[in-house]
Amino acid sequence: MLNPAWRELPVRTALPALHRALDEHGTAVLAAPPGTGKTTLVPLALAGLLSDGRPARRVLVAEPRRLAVRAAARRMAWLLGSAVGAQVGYTVRGERRTGPETVVEVVTTGVLLQRLQRDQELSGVDVVVLDECHERHLDADTALAFLLDVRAALRPELRIVCASATSDTAAWAELLDDAPVVEAHGVSHPVEVVWAPPARAVRPAHGTRVDPALLDHVAAVVRRALSERDGDVLCFLPGVGEIARVAGQLSGLSVDVLQLHGRAPQPVQDAALAPGEGRRIVLATSVAESSLTVPGVRIVVDAGLAREPRTDHARGLAALVTVRASLAAARQRAGRAGREAPGTVYRCWQEAEDARAARFPTPEIALADLTSFALQAACWGDPDATGLALPDRPPAGAMAAARETLLALGAVSADGRATARGVRLARTGLHPRLGRALLDGAPAVGADRAASVVALLSEEPPRALGDDLATVLRLVRSARDPYAGRWRDEVRRLRRSTSSEPPTDLPDATAVGLVVALAFPERIARARVERPEPGTLSPYLMASGTAAELAPGTALGTVPWLAVAVADRPAGSHSARILHAAALDESTALLAGTSLLTTRAEVHWDTRRGDVVSRQVDSLGAIELSSAPLNRPSPTLLRTALLEGLTREGVSALLTFPSPGLRERLAFLHTALGAPWPDVSDAALLERADEWLEPELSRARRRSDLTRINTTDALQRLLPWSTGEAGRLDELAPERITVPSGSKIRIDYTTERPVLAVKLQELFGWTTTPTLAAGRVPVTIHLLSPAGRPAAVTGDLASFWRDGYRAVRADLRGRYPRHPWPEDPTTAEPTKRTNARK
Repeated sequence: MLNPAWRELPVRTALPALHRALDEHGTAVLAAPPGTGKTTLVPLALAGLLSDGRPARRVLVAEPRRLAVRAAARRMAWLLGSAVGAQVGYTVRGERRTGPETVVEVVTTGVLLQRLQRDQELSGVDVVVLDECHERHLDADTALAFLLDVRAALRPELRIVCASATSDTAAWAELLDDAPVVEAHGVSHPVEVVWAPPARAVRPAHGTRVDPALLDHVAAVVRRALSERDGDVLCFLPGVGEIARVAGQLSGLSVDVLQLHGRAPQPVQDAALAPGEGRRIVLATSVAESSLTVPGVRIVVDAGLAREPRTDHARGLAALVTVRASLAAARQRAGRAGREAPGTVYRCWQEAEDARAARFPTPEIALADLTSFALQAACWGDPDATGLALPDRPPAGAMAAARETLLALGAVSADGRATARGVRLARTGLHPRLGRALLDGAPAVGADRAASVVALLSEEPPRALGDDLATVLRLVRSARDPYAGRWRDEVRRLRRSTSSEPPTDLPDATAVGLVVALAFPERIARARVERPEPGTLSPYLMASGTAAELAPGTALGTVPWLAVAVADRPAGSHSARILHAAALDESTALLAGTSLLTTRAEVHWDTRRGDVVSRQVDSLGAIELSSAPLNRPSPTLLRTALLEGLTREGVSALLTFPSPGLRERLAFLHTALGAPWPDVSDAALLERADEWLEPELSRARRRSDLTRINTTDALQRLLPWSTGEAGRLDELAPERITVPSGSKIRIDYTTERPVLAVKLQELFGWTTTPTLAAGRVPVTIHLLSPAGRPAAVTGDLASFWRDGYRAVRADLRGRYPRHPWPEDPTTAEPTKRTNARK
């Protein structure tokens, strides 16, 4: 018996247009705000269960969250007046409630992907509804792409509906080949906005950490809202930890405080989604933005935060981070207050901050670890995902990292195609890393223990249980709390995915460490200090090269080896913080990290020693296990190391250049004339090392060999011999100039302009300043006293004889009376001698 309440749902008026769109086009986009019946009435209508003469069809509804799956199935069953598992059923990972009469089945998008991989035609399914597609979850985007492939190649009669709680539907309509957009308009009551920022500045969120001062403020705003407005309060917070803290702050109030999130016990979820007898405060994650309708809400308190995935591919760390909620999310949250009557939203931030907020949530495909997605695409037959109709393309870097991981797991071949092992990993319904730990761990530790540990890794245990996973496993086995219940369900499911491997004689602690290390071999870590000072903990180095530290109060203490399951990077820290790990011994670490074991010849420039170091190194990733001197290193590696030294310390520091010498003359010509005269700066010489330092560089083995290279001969190789200009070197930049006295004076090319330093008497009779570079650059003349001391500087010798000589002559004549000081130096005889010797 249909419950007459279905006729009151606003989406009812859009059903004729939706039916017409599907009859004519086969696909449609439904835009309907939360609370209109989009999730609960539409599937019943598409299945022909509303007694309106529509043909019966089997409908599959995909929701992004397990909590929403159960809630939607219960609501639809209530509308039909039947039990869940009859005409309406649901399936989530590890739990299925369906029967022979089921025509509407609600599943998670992950379950839908599994079904598509097993049965691409989706046999027996007539209509697929992808709900909450506006949230841009990766599984939903992937499922839609697969469904469009199925419709194009196998089942053109398969009907697809993309249901969105927002009006931003153009992209979905385009993906569905310009599908019709059907809009349903709910009853929208006015919502007053109250800006309620903290009185004092709070620290920005970092990682999953939220400033406790902000959470205290949110609790205060909830109290304020209770006193100022009527109705139930729905408070949005980013995660379970923040919900628990705010709930503790509100524990003294005479109203029910309910915590609504994916990990909440089923009775609590049911209570939050059902009308209450008295006033209530519901503290919820973003699951309550659009997936669920909480009745009785007139007040929304919005902390303004959300959680998004982030992946550090270089360090092998993936985690959720706290970010500012988008403007679209803020609108969705505020709308919850006006679903049933006029309401109020209290926003715990400054209005001006909206100018810096993103308009929409970032698509998960742009942020997440894509290993699972890449395996799904490979199993689908499109390893690069280039043929999939996705709303956004996956980032190339993230896809490359994902393929590298899958190749290491043996899940794909070199060309990216899924192997038989890859298909088996995909069918576990786990992240490929955890699938590997399950399949490879079962023979090593027994199927039961492998499934038990992997179940711990698939949903992170409560932090209150400590960071030692061996201890956590022991505690969860005997616990009866909601987490332990979910863990047992997952263990049972995983046992069905593995062969019946008997238990081995490994101790539990060793078994836990081995399974964790099989899942995350690059997070195998070794202590850097064998015996730390009392009261201190040793830092660790992961095989990925990431430094890591145990948190204060750790239950693990300092053990030589760890298998790290969960780590993050605290604000301002250069090291990762280990949150969950298991102890290892070295043999188990080497067994789990076999793929990372290498023996390599390491020849590099050691900056501390200032020379080449050659050794053979055995390592586990970045962890050095042992080393020994390398007696006959490869000449190629030696040459690379010497070039590294020249780069780090500079060509001038390691090679010996005579000064004054050829290098200065070439530098002068390059500055004065440019090409074809070579640039001989350190950077240029390093860049052209192949042209002028060979074969000497390839023969060198150490720093001392570099210092013995005849750089004058080597630099000759850079001269412009092919053009014939090299023969003009002595003409354009002579090493010496013959002055009127007959002396051959060396030119100093180390200054900006070349300098000729010569005794004044040797230039008598010389009236023209000598020039270089084909007359382009006059020489600067340093005129010296008979004792060789500077007396004058000139760049114009004729001008000096005319204007400056008289003063210099008067100054030096009395000090050097035995030397000639003629009245007219331009006609006097040049000399190197005194008057007496002359």
